[in-house]
Amino acid sequence: MDPQDHKIGDNGNINTYAVLLAGGTGTRLWPVSRELYPKQLVKFIGADSLVQSTIKRLEPVLGTENIRIVCGEEHFHETARHMAEIGVQAKGKVICEPCGRNTAPAILLAVLNILKIDSDAVLCVFPADHVIRDVKSFHKKLKTAIKLAEAGYIVTFGIKPNYPETGYGYIEGSEKILDEALAIKRFVEKPDEATAAKYVEAGNFYWNSGMFTFKASVMLNEFKTFQPELLKKMEELVSTDDQITREGYQQLPDVAFDYAIMEKTEKGVVLPSDFGWSDIGSWKSLYDFLPKDENNNVIDGDVIANDTKNCFIMGHERLIATNYLDNMVVVETPDSVFVSDIVNSRDVKSIVAQLKEKGRKEYHEHKTVHHPWGILTVLEEKDDYMVSKIIVNPGSIFQIKVDASMFKHLIVIKGQAKIKSERQSTLLTKGESTVISENDRAELENPGNEPLFIIQVRY
Repeated sequence: MDPQDHKIGDNGNINTYAVLLAGGTGTRLWPVSRELYPKQLVKFIGADSLVQSTIKRLEPVLGTENIRIVCGEEHFHETARHMAEIGVQAKGKVICEPCGRNTAPAILLAVLNILKIDSDAVLCVFPADHVIRDVKSFHKKLKTAIKLAEAGYIVTFGIKPNYPETGYGYIEGSEKILDEALAIKRFVEKPDEATAAKYVEAGNFYWNSGMFTFKASVMLNEFKTFQPELLKKMEELVSTDDQITREGYQQLPDVAFDYAIMEKTEKGVVLPSDFGWSDIGSWKSLYDFLPKDENNNVIDGDVIANDTKNCFIMGHERLIATNYLDNMVVVETPDSVFVSDIVNSRDVKSIVAQLKEKGRKEYHEHKTVHHPWGILTVLEEKDDYMVSKIIVNPGSIFQIKVDASMFKHLIVIKGQAKIKSERQSTLLTKGESTVISENDRAELENPGNEPLFIIQVRY
């Protein structure tokens, strides 16, 4: 097929699929992102989370009916909720990994999943947590990439560097192939500043964006050639309709797609692109991406900034007051505050590692956690008691489990609560309460049409 014959309709090409990689451990933008709430689920910019923004900017080139999101099982329900908020139903569109095994297994899992329904599919692979400023230019490059993929090429988007960034890998391009695309000479790991400056000056080096476009059938052949053992194991895991087991998935190699395929294939091309891309890999990169005020600050939340300049300040629930700050990051959440100079703010990963080593909850989850049945917010927690606010969605059921030497006192604030236990079944309304005693189990159901609000005291 001549690449020039490939046309894209207003509602997206029916054989072209967007695959969004939504992994991550939530370490680089802590305390806002967490292991249970990685950055693609966070609303850093505007009213949408990063995954919602990524979905929205695909249209009209790619239709939402052909979106697939690869995420961890622990993020499935929250990812589905974010999709539903923007009118995209998650059913059949979310591919769950039992555990993270890097980008090569994630992409292969999506390839095999899509090949089951479309043997002629073109896949456009994007991280779900990146940002793009110039969407019109992005659409233009995406159309070019799809044409190249139809011609049998494996396309990676190379971002034209406008400064010597040391936090990105680079791709060196060589001779022109087709439609602006260049042959790939080599992939380069993250360089030091002097080397990065030479790359920028050379003019044929590009930031490695981690975005790809290719035919699924072409990629399957590349895995057969370069990663036969990975392909064999993955095909065994997906050969039945049974859910992939954690034990089986853990046996897959932890390998990046660049190393597994892109550094080995002879079909790879780099498509030079300049559409205002950032991977938002640190507080500094988020600061660099966002517009600044007259003092060169990025401020979000309830903030009083006195004689403060060149700072990133983000608040969520409390007033933040700063005085005579310069080149600083201040990020507040209900349970943690992060303060750093802006250049070294990427070192927050080491703080998260310390929290994890000490078994602190702050590395893993927020005080507010979304569940399939509703929302639980910890209001206060001490050694001998914890107070939580629970919101149960209409028609949903919340399982209550009480361990030895523990009681849970439930008080209905709004709505109706139907509580079933081994001992009783009761219907509670506003102002009424019950106690679930030690070693007991109960099922709390919201039988109404409005959310049910409960205060839970555990002691």
